[in-house]
Amino acid sequence: MKQVVQNYKSGDLTVDEVPVPICRSGGVLVRSAYSLVSAGTERMKVTQAKMSMVQMAKARPDKVKQVVQSVKQVGLTETINKVKERLDTLTPLGYSLAGYVEEVGGGLDEFEIGDAVACAGEGIACHAEYIFVPRNLCAPIPDGVDLKDAAFTTVGAIAMNGVRQAGVTVGDSVLVIGLGLVGLLGVQILKAAGCTVIGVDVDPSKLELARTCGADHAVARNDAGLEDIIAQATNGFGPDVAYIAASTKSSDPMELSGRVLRDRGKVVVVGMVPVEADWQTYYNKELQVVMSRSYGPGRYDRQYEMRGIDYPVGYVRWTERRNMESFLQLIQSNAVKPSLLKPELFKLDDAPTAYEQLRESPGKHAAGILFEYNAPAPSRRVDVVTGTNGAVSAAKRTIGVGMIGAGNFATGTLIPALKACDGVELRAICSAGGLSAKSAARRHGFAFCASDMSELLEDGNIDAVIIATRHDTHAKFTADALRAGKHVFVEKPLALTVEQLDDVIAAKNASSCIAMPGYNRRFSPLSVATRDFFASRSTPIEIIARVNAGEIKADSWYQDAEEGGWRIVSEGCHWVDLIQFICNSPPVSVFANMIGGSVAGRQNDNCIVNLKMADGSIASLAYLANGDPYFDKERIEVFGQHKVGVIENWRQASLSAGGKTQKVKPGNSGKGHKHEMAEFIAAIREGREPSLSFDQAVACTRATFAIATSMVSNRMELCDPATASEG
Repeated sequence: MKQVVQNYKSGDLTVDEVPVPICRSGGVLVRSAYSLVSAGTERMKVTQAKMSMVQMAKARPDKVKQVVQSVKQVGLTETINKVKERLDTLTPLGYSLAGYVEEVGGGLDEFEIGDAVACAGEGIACHAEYIFVPRNLCAPIPDGVDLKDAAFTTVGAIAMNGVRQAGVTVGDSVLVIGLGLVGLLGVQILKAAGCTVIGVDVDPSKLELARTCGADHAVARNDAGLEDIIAQATNGFGPDVAYIAASTKSSDPMELSGRVLRDRGKVVVVGMVPVEADWQTYYNKELQVVMSRSYGPGRYDRQYEMRGIDYPVGYVRWTERRNMESFLQLIQSNAVKPSLLKPELFKLDDAPTAYEQLRESPGKHAAGILFEYNAPAPSRRVDVVTGTNGAVSAAKRTIGVGMIGAGNFATGTLIPALKACDGVELRAICSAGGLSAKSAARRHGFAFCASDMSELLEDGNIDAVIIATRHDTHAKFTADALRAGKHVFVEKPLALTVEQLDDVIAAKNASSCIAMPGYNRRFSPLSVATRDFFASRSTPIEIIARVNAGEIKADSWYQDAEEGGWRIVSEGCHWVDLIQFICNSPPVSVFANMIGGSVAGRQNDNCIVNLKMADGSIASLAYLANGDPYFDKERIEVFGQHKVGVIENWRQASLSAGGKTQKVKPGNSGKGHKHEMAEFIAAIREGREPSLSFDQAVACTRATFAIATSMVSNRMELCDPATASEG
């Protein structure tokens, strides 16, 4: 399919061929008919992509802060590589469109194939021939509504939410500051609500359009009589509400609002403006200032947007989707007419021309641009990138590899480690949405990309798959790949539940292929040196592992119990495996405590775990998220046999005995990702079990389950370190 994409490194904007997204549970696959280009939001993105690195840094100081933090934790080289990888990525544009349902995912009964729908969401309702949309970002289009008008629904819902925040009633007077796309739709909605509307803009060309949309008065911002006109239009009282839909770095919209509003009036900030004004003015009038957040309640809540969990109407009357539906109903009743904005229509192939016009002459398309689609029926969800689909050379013993997942970690860490291995063909890369796979394939030289992993599993030239998707898919994808006769490297965790782990074990027992999770730290030269330093011991050892993990926001998918899993299971497994590697012995029992008490389902970001190993060794794992994020992340200390070994944030290891200390440096291998991938490939080539055996992977996973249980039970739990054959 065709999709509009932009490369932030070069700034180039193109219409590219991308695999059609797969239709997943909880959403629908939509064939686009029309999509809307927002002159404000999308022009800002296009402009930022043309900026120099210094200009980008000034525009996004929040990103600069993240880079500084990364440098302190992982070093300059790794941070530079991450930034380069992020910038050299194809990025989607668009967030508002209308089209037809092509496929319906599981768990939905409100949509049928062929339904006309309006779709919302940045990175979801993008300028592409086909999109996958979760249920709460998709609204049925009523009969009689033109799909060109329905394509305005997302922006209309933004304008609608601003009107709801204003709390206007019939007869109220509203000053609309900023007559761009949102402001003009806001004018129409306010008129439909029975308000007197006064429109103001710095661009005089927008005033007539505002009058066409129903504004009772439309005045240029630099008109000397502006404030007198506002006073006359409101019988000398001043407007009840100032509806700010402007986008500017100036505080003028707030200052103007404060001067002209009536006593105890309200300012609703819908656009992007500095919320700065004269305190005395706002205090004397006791003005209210209200922020309007995008489309309405549900926005930025991944439980609502991505998982389709709605808010009860008795508690939240107007959600994101219900605002979309309400806007569509206003169109159906002719109370709102997006066609009055007279957007220019472009074919999708002409998107670069449209964006160039938008960048050079933003006023020309202030009321929006529509892209028109004529998409063919979806075919195979695959796209050839390099055209190297020839057979793998058996003479060179080349190993064909497929990558499932194309996120930042996959492209920035795993693929470079894979490319460092000799005799590997980067055969295919897959992502559910298609675009990230296409972007990674282009950068790293995969033969083809796909959105459906079955394309990889059915390819006879692929010997092994690398799984780097979200945590809840790891076990299923691993089991599916093993049953398809593929060797598997799966990024941690191996599984999130006992049932998932049992499925993986069953698939492994029925397969002769390798299944190896991504416990990379055991492969670091520092870990190997530390283990070898204690290898000749005859007594147990003690290990203290401290992880200054850093906070992850509560609304992150990583913190979702079903999708990300408990953090000690999904991430703490790294250090459980490292402990068993250094001890060369599996854990047999654990006792864990977390801050906040023993409550089932509570995220265990701050916990301390005591582990007892089969050989009698003991360990303490402190996994912490409430420390200074700029402080070193990891430190491992090992004691025994009158020796001490210390790994300091993977920069060096200090091995001390008899008053002498040996320093070990990791070279350029850091946390062991390159060694880990090299071992996986070597094990395939040599037909052997990798040094990280499947039994060890199972033992580690079961230990993390026991830790999670101990946090709730508040007692010691057995790890049940059964081997795979016993499982």
